[in-house]
Amino acid sequence: MNKSFSPDENFIKTRKAVGFIPMGKADGNLYREMGFKCGLEVHQQLKTAEKLFCHCPAGRYQKADDFDAEIIRHMRPTLSELGEYDRTALMEFKTRKNIFYRLRNDTACTYEFDDTPPFLLNREALVISMKIALLLKTSVVGEVHITRKQYLDGSIPTGFQRTAIIGIEGEIPVGKKAVNIIQISLEEDSCREVSDIRHDRVYRTDRLGMPLIEVVTGPDMKTPREAYEAGQYIRFLTRSTGNVRTGIGAARQDVNVSITGGCRIEIKGVARIHDIPKLTHNEAFRQQALLKIRDELLIRFKKKKQPEISAFPLPASLITDNPYPLQAAKEKGFEVLAVRLPGFQGILSHFTGPGRTFGDEIETRLKVIACLEPPFAVYSERPGAEVPESFDCDIRTLLRCNDSDAWILLWGPEADMPTALETIEERCRLAFEGVPEETRKAMPDGTTIFERVLPGPNRMYPDTDSAPIAVSDSEIEAIRSKLPADVAEMMAQMDTWRIPRDTYGYIFSRNLFPLLETVIRRFPVSPVFAGTLLGHSLKYLEGHFVPSAPFHPERIIDLFQYVTENKMEINILPEMLKELYQHPNMDLGSVAAAAGYRKTPEKRIHGQIPILIKKFMEIRTSGHPEACVSWVMGQLRQPALGNVNLADLQNRVAEAVNA
Repeated sequence: MNKSFSPDENFIKTRKAVGFIPMGKADGNLYREMGFKCGLEVHQQLKTAEKLFCHCPAGRYQKADDFDAEIIRHMRPTLSELGEYDRTALMEFKTRKNIFYRLRNDTACTYEFDDTPPFLLNREALVISMKIALLLKTSVVGEVHITRKQYLDGSIPTGFQRTAIIGIEGEIPVGKKAVNIIQISLEEDSCREVSDIRHDRVYRTDRLGMPLIEVVTGPDMKTPREAYEAGQYIRFLTRSTGNVRTGIGAARQDVNVSITGGCRIEIKGVARIHDIPKLTHNEAFRQQALLKIRDELLIRFKKKKQPEISAFPLPASLITDNPYPLQAAKEKGFEVLAVRLPGFQGILSHFTGPGRTFGDEIETRLKVIACLEPPFAVYSERPGAEVPESFDCDIRTLLRCNDSDAWILLWGPEADMPTALETIEERCRLAFEGVPEETRKAMPDGTTIFERVLPGPNRMYPDTDSAPIAVSDSEIEAIRSKLPADVAEMMAQMDTWRIPRDTYGYIFSRNLFPLLETVIRRFPVSPVFAGTLLGHSLKYLEGHFVPSAPFHPERIIDLFQYVTENKMEINILPEMLKELYQHPNMDLGSVAAAAGYRKTPEKRIHGQIPILIKKFMEIRTSGHPEACVSWVMGQLRQPALGNVNLADLQNRVAEAVNA
């Protein structure tokens, strides 16, 4: 290895040059200096009985290996009406993918494979989408037009998605600013991916065609925190209707990010809104790093922006399994190539994100486009994986490298090598432009990897199989009259009630505000107690226990009713809720008994105080008064639950101890 160059040192040096700051230390000024902009595309499944354009049931899921038939298709690019090929279609065609669809007879039909024209649009889904459109303060369209949007990754068997704009030009409050809602659309969901290995991609079709809304915001979020808050607000708003599905995969966010000098990057399918801040933060710095790389390459290459990449078969003398699995690759019949990247010394190990380098930019494209399965490559400057000096010397001699060059060692099926070399050359060429337009996949560590090139803008056209649907003013007003309260108003009400803010996320995500409001209005209970019972106690139970039958939060009203009618103290409610959550079908008398409730006169409980104080003094001859109060309350807590107010009881104990 060239002793004057260390990939690890270069990674640290370029990280500093990019000015990377960890998420927790960044502030609004940093993002303003970077020119950070972010917009969201929030996808949310609707809770309907049937799919959007057929009568197949919605929400009935299958296991990966549970299917009645399997269909294989190959996606091929075709000229658009403008006489152009979509760049995403061309990329997908290079992959030579076999697309397998696993279907069950009870969740799929011939419509979904374009063998039957679409049925009439699901009116239930249309009403729900109009309700959400009105809550977003958009202008609902007077006529719904169905269009086709190209979907070229195979996730929709027809190659297009039927979609319709429902509302335009709305807004939501985020902090002290208004975020624009460009549009809300009603569309059909895509398939669920089972696997994607080399040239075979497998999907399940149970989710295909389910009604889905897409809420598109403007690029108005100027910090990752604002992007998170906007996502949460839309999530709370859609759930306030009670007409959307919840659970894994029911809601997904596409996050669009750019900085000054960069371009729009789409982070696809972010399942958790809590991941948005870290993903957008790291993407902003990835773009900044790529701009640094561009500037460095323009200095090195002057006017010449096309590196002359060359590749040679690796001679047998260099094919060993030490330190790389080259012999094993050769035994599989793979081709092993050495690729020279002139002028790219120090670029492959250039920092692009936490634990990521420019070498990863090339490697992830090779996996997606050339369909290579790791391990399939090693390069001259991978941080943390030092190349033996003698091996580096042999490769450089083979490729006739000078000190300014880098190299990549690549292996895989011979049929995939031309695509792989083309992919390496293309990514190196794009490095001279800075930030290429891409769709990227979110990773658990908050970084992203290449998924596909960003689709072109001309991917929608009218659906000639579906007639326009007129929407009358009276229909819109009828829906408007039944809207739930605005999310901002509900938050303001909870602030007025002084309910802890750390309960808001759970209460709104589970659409529990109507239940909370009912409890506060109907029963003599403080809003803080009711709010924490739902936002703290119920949340804890959901995360730690599995109920024996489905638990419906409305049963909490039954709990309050039972406690009120039996003149019990409400301090028993958390214990009763714990028992009821685990055994939802248990009668409330048994729930109270299981919670340890025994009706005990207040006088009898108070009568235990002097006896317990005396016992404490016998146990601890020099105990502190506060320790005595705490110990006595510990002894009285169980019999006091449901019978006396614990705060009043503690005051009485303290008075007795101090006396």
